[in-house]
Amino acid sequence: MKPLLVIDVVGLTPRLLEHMPRLRALAGRGFQAPLGTVLPAVTCSAQSTFLTGELPSGHGVVGNGWYFRELGEVLLWRQHNRLVGGEKLWEAARKARPGLTVANVCWWYAMGMDVDWTVTPRPIYHADGRKDPDCYTYPPELHDDLTSALGTFPLFSYWGAGAGITSSAWIVKAAQRILAQKKPDITLVYVPHLDYDLQRFGPSAPQAAAAARELDEELAPLLEADATVVVLSEYGIVDVDRPVDVNRMLRSEGLLEVYTQAGMEYLDTWTSRAFAVADHQVAHVYVKDPADIPAVAKRCAELPGVAEVLDAAGKAGHGLDHERSGDLVLVAEPNAWFTYYYWLDDARAPDFARLVEIHRKPGYDPAELFFDPAGPGAAKARAGAALLRKKVGLRYLMNVVGLDAGARAVRGSHGRLPDDPRDAPVLICSDPAYAREQIAATEVKALLLQLAVPPPKPGPSDGAENHHPSGAPS
Repeated sequence: MKPLLVIDVVGLTPRLLEHMPRLRALAGRGFQAPLGTVLPAVTCSAQSTFLTGELPSGHGVVGNGWYFRELGEVLLWRQHNRLVGGEKLWEAARKARPGLTVANVCWWYAMGMDVDWTVTPRPIYHADGRKDPDCYTYPPELHDDLTSALGTFPLFSYWGAGAGITSSAWIVKAAQRILAQKKPDITLVYVPHLDYDLQRFGPSAPQAAAAARELDEELAPLLEADATVVVLSEYGIVDVDRPVDVNRMLRSEGLLEVYTQAGMEYLDTWTSRAFAVADHQVAHVYVKDPADIPAVAKRCAELPGVAEVLDAAGKAGHGLDHERSGDLVLVAEPNAWFTYYYWLDDARAPDFARLVEIHRKPGYDPAELFFDPAGPGAAKARAGAALLRKKVGLRYLMNVVGLDAGARAVRGSHGRLPDDPRDAPVLICSDPAYAREQIAATEVKALLLQLAVPPPKPGPSDGAENHHPSGAPS
């Protein structure tokens, strides 16, 4: 029985496959099918659907983050697997095949995941405020094995202005090493490279085609592995040119409140009547008093760049009717995306706004992919000075992220359901026996289960009564 290797090539679309001959060859040996996604079409929601077969209304991952009502805080990019409801792929597979082993190389919600080997980015947060690159592994000894063989995980190539192929190359090599040494029955690998230049420059830019070619070459060893290989993507990235400041609108309407410390303004979730958690092309709007919902919905619908305002019925129609969702969910127009910005004067912005700080910002910030476009030379000089302070053990701020100038520089986004099939996700499988014309995101788990636990061959008296544990007939 061949092991199963599942590679999440984030942002992969038919348009980009034109520049990826190795992936096209894999599809030629097996099959390629359009892959449905979920709303919001973002990493955490899509991955959770792939692995559970449920929509966000079932597994509860309504975005890359949400407002934790019980804490009064907006938290993005949490990591504990217990945030994901539903039966996971490996849990179902082990029912049919006890002892099945699983490795997770950088898929999200890795902490506490009930698998045999885990690798995920995890900085070292020093007591004096310094942040050094590193990764978390389970079991712990895997950390020293990987870092001694491959070097320290290149965190600053994984996200931020320096994000590039180096981090994806490290992840591919780590997966190769685990495949060779541990021989898992299922291996999940997340490869982020296409996320970077497609958001910086847009999928129509030459940099997007170059990134696709570069990643195709880097993936070669995994595509040639002695395994059943599945390559899939969570979403496609589309060209955008319009940031939408939903929180600034809510503040101007007297609905969003801030509090001030050291001259900096912070979002006050406790007293705000309404505020938005921006997540690419989708925003969850949390409304304190249900009586305000119709008025907030009307004002959001009038905001240029908003295509849809989903109320309770709209959320249910998209499988987003979960208690973690906003009272309203906004979907951007095709060329627009939502900022998290809530301040009206950049001089009052919190210091974390100019940092790569994915855990403190109450929303997603693609401007972190740039040195401040308003003054990139000065931003790089500040970065150099900060690195010098870090090397001598002094506290520092890597304040290189632009605010409105950074938002205006963004040229690619995702989150809404795709309008063009060439910009939609795709699934490729090396085994032609499982070919299909298309596959929904909620059907991925069942497909992977069939590949990991093939149906038993009928015995002399089994006949058509023999059924596969996924529910699909053998």
